[in-house]
Amino acid sequence: MKEKKLVLRTCVASREVCEKKDLFRIVRTPEHTVLVDLKGKANGRGAYLKKDRDIIGLAKKNKALDRKLEIEVPEAIYEELLGYLE
Repeated sequence: MKEKKLVLRTCVASREVCEKKDLFRIVRTPEHTVLVDLKGKANGRGAYLKKDRDIIGLAKKNKALDRKLEIEVPEAIYEELLGYLE
């Protein structure tokens, strides 16, 4: 039987390489809105962030998502990410 391929992505805040399932995907859509993509299929430019409260705080502090997505990420996105951790 064929073995499933291990999918790795890099967290934009910690620069750590993790499995895709251990990361959140945040997307800037073609309409220039930002959303959290839980299924990993949304159309647009994506950035990955580790599922860790400290990493989310670090990304917010150093604006890693803003630079990667080339748009200002709203405060509500960070709150939504923290909500998914609980």
